[in-house]
Amino acid sequence: MKLYRVSALIERDMRKFFRSPALMLSSLLFPLVQLVVLGYAFGGQIKNADLAFVDEDHSVQSRRIEEMFDGITAGPQTFRVVEYNSFPRAVDDLHAGFVKAVVDIPHDFSRRYYQHDRPRLVFTEDNSDQFISNSLLERVQEMTTQLNTPDVTSRLDGAVELNVVEIYPYIEYIKYLLAGSTAMGIFITAMIGGGITYIDDKTRGLHEGYLLTPIKKTELVAGLIGAGTLKAFMAGMCLTIIGGLIAGISGLWEPVRLFYLMIVILVASLSMISLMFLVMVRIDDPLVPRAIFGVLNMLLFFPSGAVYPTEAFPPWLRWISVIDPFTYTVHALRNLTLKNTGIEGIYMDVLILSGFSALMITGSLALFKRQL
Repeated sequence: MKLYRVSALIERDMRKFFRSPALMLSSLLFPLVQLVVLGYAFGGQIKNADLAFVDEDHSVQSRRIEEMFDGITAGPQTFRVVEYNSFPRAVDDLHAGFVKAVVDIPHDFSRRYYQHDRPRLVFTEDNSDQFISNSLLERVQEMTTQLNTPDVTSRLDGAVELNVVEIYPYIEYIKYLLAGSTAMGIFITAMIGGGITYIDDKTRGLHEGYLLTPIKKTELVAGLIGAGTLKAFMAGMCLTIIGGLIAGISGLWEPVRLFYLMIVILVASLSMISLMFLVMVRIDDPLVPRAIFGVLNMLLFFPSGAVYPTEAFPPWLRWISVIDPFTYTVHALRNLTLKNTGIEGIYMDVLILSGFSALMITGSLALFKRQL
C-alpha cells in the first residue's frame, strides 16, 4: 500500500469538505440544538406542579400537615397546594388534568392518630406521567416520615442512621447529555461526510475515475475511511469544546484530559465511519442512505445510554447496546467529562472501539468491488 496515494485521496476529500461550509455547519448544528433543548427540557427538578389538598378532618393534626405542605410550597417548590372542600371534586379535576395529585386527610385521621390506630393519608396520583408522580410521591413520603418521627427521642436511641455521601457535585442533565450529543455529531459527520459522499461520488462517476488509476483496493478504502475519520474527529472535538462550554464543564482544557478526549473521539470517529462504509459499500442508489439515516440514528443513539441508563432496558435492548459503538463512546466521554477519570476509565472502551473498527474495515475490504 502506497501512503502517498492514500494521502492524495484524503486531501481531495478534505478539500471538498472545507469548500462546503453549509455541510460542516449542518453536521454540528443538530447535535448542539439537541444538547441545548433536551439538556434543559429533561432531567430538571419538578417545580410548581399543582397538588390538590383535601382536609376532611379539620383538626390540629390536619393543620400541622397543611403547614408542612405550605413549607414545601415556599421552599423546594415541588408543588403548589390547591385546597379543595370535596375529595370527589378533586379526583374529577385530577382526571381532567387540572391537578397532578390529590392528598386527602380522612375525617377520622385525628381520632386514629390519638388512638395509635395507624392514621392514614390518601395520596391519589396521575401515574400517566411517571416523572411528576414519582417526584410528588417522594416529597409526600418525606413528609410522612417526618410525621412519624417522635418529637422527643431517647438518648439511647438505637435506630439505624443512613449517611449519604455523594462523590461528585450535582450534575445537571445537560452535562449528562453532552457525551451523547458528541457521539451524535460524530455519527452525523460519518453519515454525511463519509457514507453519503461516497454514494454521491459513485453516482457522479468520480468513483469510476478511481478505478482507472493504479490505486489498490486497500489504498482506496484506507483513503476514504481516513478522510471520513478526520472529518468526524474535527466535528467531535468542536462539539465537545463548544458543548462543554455551554453545559459548564469545568477543567475541560486540562492537557491530559484533552489528550484523552482526543483519543476517544479519534477511535470513535474511526469506528463509526468504518461502520458507515461497510453499510454503504455495496449500495448504488443515492436515496438509500438518506432513507436509512433515521433508522440508524434511532437504532444506535437511544440504546447507547445517551439519554437513559441501559440498566433500565429490557434484555433484548441491552444486547443491542452491547454491540453498539455509541455505547462505548458515550461511556468513555462521560467518564472524562463528568468524572475526569484517567486512562483506567476509558481504556476498555478504546480497545472495544478499535476492535470494532478493525472488524468493520475487514468487512469493507471483503465486500468492496474494484470494478463497475
